[in-house]
Amino acid sequence: MKLLASLLVFLVAAEHVGILVLEMFYWDHEIGRKIFSMTAEESAITKTLAANQGLYNGFLAAGLFWGLIAGKREVILFFLICVMIAGVFGAVTAKPTILFTQGLPAALAFLFVLLTGPQRPN
Repeated sequence: MKLLASLLVFLVAAEHVGILVLEMFYWDHEIGRKIFSMTAEESAITKTLAANQGLYNGFLAAGLFWGLIAGKREVILFFLICVMIAGVFGAVTAKPTILFTQGLPAALAFLFVLLTGPQRPN
């Protein structure tokens, strides 16, 4: 179960690296415009804001990777809560599907991390 929990956390972190790349580097390109349903004018106007969002997604990913590498369950849980809150906020303010694409994977990872129980000292 611990391996599955770690895999789910890794996938959530990897998803946020992907979001970072999209928002920071592809927002104002054809790929970003297609994914986010924008015109060239819209993406040009909002690319600085998107880069900022991408950076925050990168911090979420970094926190999750840090928790995995350091074996810090509480760090992982904290960052998964942050992702879940961001997913709910994004669903309410931007696009409802964000709840399923970001919030749900984080919630599943959170559940599995909780089910692994507290970590024992070495």
